[in-house]
Formats: sequence, C-alpha cells, structure tokens
Amino acid sequence: MGGDVALVTGGSSGIGEITARQLRDAGFTVYAAARRTDKMAGLEGAGVHTVTLDVTDEASARRAVEEIVAESGGIDVLVNNAGYGSYGAVEDVPLTEAQAQLDVNVLGLARMAQLVLPGMRARGSGTIINISSMGGRFVTPLGGWYHASKYAVEALSDAMRLELAPFGIDVVVIEPGSIRSAWGSIAAEKVRHASGSGPYARQAEAVAKTLDASARPDFRAASDPEVVARGIVRAAGARRPRSRYAIGRGSAPAIALSTVLPDRVFDRLIARAFGVRR
Repeated sequence: MGGDVALVTGGSSGIGEITARQLRDAGFTVYAAARRTDKMAGLEGAGVHTVTLDVTDEASARRAVEEIVAESGGIDVLVNNAGYGSYGAVEDVPLTEAQAQLDVNVLGLARMAQLVLPGMRARGSGTIINISSMGGRFVTPLGGWYHASKYAVEALSDAMRLELAPFGIDVVVIEPGSIRSAWGSIAAEKVRHASGSGPYARQAEAVAKTLDASARPDFRAASDPEVVARGIVRAAGARRPRSRYAIGRGSAPAIALSTVLPDRVFDRLIARAFGVRR
C-alpha cells in the first residue's frame, strides 16, 4: 500500500477523523475532507492533508477531487464516510428533510464514487469503502429515512461491486454497530424535533433517550470509533477485501438475528431495546 492515496469524506470528527489518522499511520497519503477545514487543524498537524468538500454540491466535490489528483496523481481509496442520522416518524418528517438525508447519505456517496472511478478504471485498481451501518440490514423505531438511506447504500454497493470487478476495483461495505460519538446526540435531537409532540411523542422520547445514551463514554452496548477505523484500514490495505465487515459490539449478532427470526419477533426485540412500548 506504500504511497497509496486515500480520501476520507466526513473527516472532521468521529469515525472519519480517526480513520484519517490511522490510514496515515498505515502509510497512506491521506486527504480528509469536510465542509469546514478549520475543524481539521489537528489532522494537518498529524500529517493528513485537508480539503474543503460538501458532498451534496457537484462543484465542491469536483474541485476537491481535481485538487487531490493534481497534487497526488490519483485516488486509490475512497472512504465514503460523510453522513448523519435523520430520525422521526415517517408521518412527521418533512420531505425536505428526507431529501436532505438522501442527498448526503446516498447521492453524496454516489457523486464521490462517480468522480473517482474514471481514474481508478484507468489504473485498473482501487477500493471504494462505503460506510453503511447494521441499520442497513434492519430497522429501528422512528429511523425510517435514515434506514432507507443505509439500505440504499447497501444496494448501490452491491451493484457497484458487480459492475467494477472487471476493472480490478473492490467495493466494500462497513456495517458498524452502535458507536460512542456525537452521532447519537444529533439523531436524538432530530427525533425530538420531528416527533417530540403529537401521537409519536412517547416513542420519540424513548428512542431519543437510547440515542443520547449511546453517545456517553460509559454506554456498554456501544463501541469506540477506533474500532470502526481499524476495520476500515484493514479493508483499505487488503489485497482481497471482504465485501462486508460487520464491526463493533452487537453488529454481527443483531444482523444474524434479523435474518433468522420472524419479522414480528425481531420487531419486539428491537422495540424493547429502544424502550418502545408495543
């Protein structure tokens, strides 16, 4: 992997920031990208290049990729990490917010892949790592649009894996379990805003409490972001990476249960885990 160039979107915090650091330590030339480069000053001090990027903006995305290619000659690994969780009952969430969720988590991911793939095809090699979630395989209460976006990431990744194999390009899906980060607090704020009053209020408060708890350092059902970053680095450096990596506490068991249990039984387990009465 010596000298390979990696681009990590959503690189200003959480999994993205730690992944950028670990890829740098593993010998990659790393570009961390986010809308605000001022939040990535610490990464620059660690030898990671930073670049301004809004994955929902075509011009911004094209400029970022062109800048990296001009400086480093190409992009060997794309880590599509940019994303957030929009929670709230499907009945309550405005479609403008649903569109924003899909714009970041799905269309932004596709946009970045489209921009780096011509160079990868020309070289006959490359790896695209798409950050999904165990929530790309099953659904939790009031997370409809978030889960819709991650199901779409799974489907797009499967399609791309088939399409790109003849060109020597690997496509990998990372499926983290619950992670201790600000992601949970942001999702909790979303669900309270969308469904904190009205018919879904009781569900919303139960889900928000669970999401808030997942962000706490002492939340035992979650893993640290470093665990996910290590999995990403392992996939980026593998000669033949697996198509999927279920990473973090609870991810693989929960995915397995979702495939073997009847839907209604699994529904009850998930509702109970989120404190939602049925």
